[in-house]
Amino acid sequence: MQLWTALTEGLIAFTATNVDDIIILMLFFSQVDANFRVSHIVIGQYLGFAAIVIASLPGFFGGLIIRREFIGLLGLLPIAIGLKQLVFKKQETTEVQTVTTDFSQSSSTNPISSFILSVLHPQTYTVATVTFANGGDNISIYIPLFAGHSFVSLGVILSVFFFLVGVWCIVAYLLSRQAAIAYILSRYGKACVPFILIGLGLLIIYERGTFSLLPWIRT
Repeated sequence: MQLWTALTEGLIAFTATNVDDIIILMLFFSQVDANFRVSHIVIGQYLGFAAIVIASLPGFFGGLIIRREFIGLLGLLPIAIGLKQLVFKKQETTEVQTVTTDFSQSSSTNPISSFILSVLHPQTYTVATVTFANGGDNISIYIPLFAGHSFVSLGVILSVFFFLVGVWCIVAYLLSRQAAIAYILSRYGKACVPFILIGLGLLIIYERGTFSLLPWIRT
């Protein structure tokens, strides 16, 4: 009975806290080309979500819940990425092309090396950073969710979480390949990405009440 409860809690918690990730993933998949591969997005999504889980584990060990205002500071990460893409767009593209060429030359015949290099690719960490920042508020939900569970129940919840990360990636990929959606994303997506990331960061900061940390607003 306890395992079924953990399974149900895992399904509900993940779905409720990651609905907006579908949109972000669709945006990423619409940018796939020789420099930005599906593997970078999937691995980056798993790395970012793993970081969220690790940050939530203090709840399992009896830690305190992090204040929402401080979680909102994670919004600075997508803002920084968006600004970097706006300011150094051409230079960044050249660097990524060079790195990608080197990677493909050294790993074309070795799938293990290809996987390792995908993990180390800078595009992977861009996805991971955005995933972690966008899911920062999940921490305040996962901490009390993990609290009080046994190791077995926690294992069930985490298994559900990481299985659903893969499902989310598949759904977002398929949606991004729909003709009407793909046309809009391919036509406007690349130019809009920096602004969407900046907007996402501001929304994260606003929704978490982080602006209240500023002394002139607090008083």
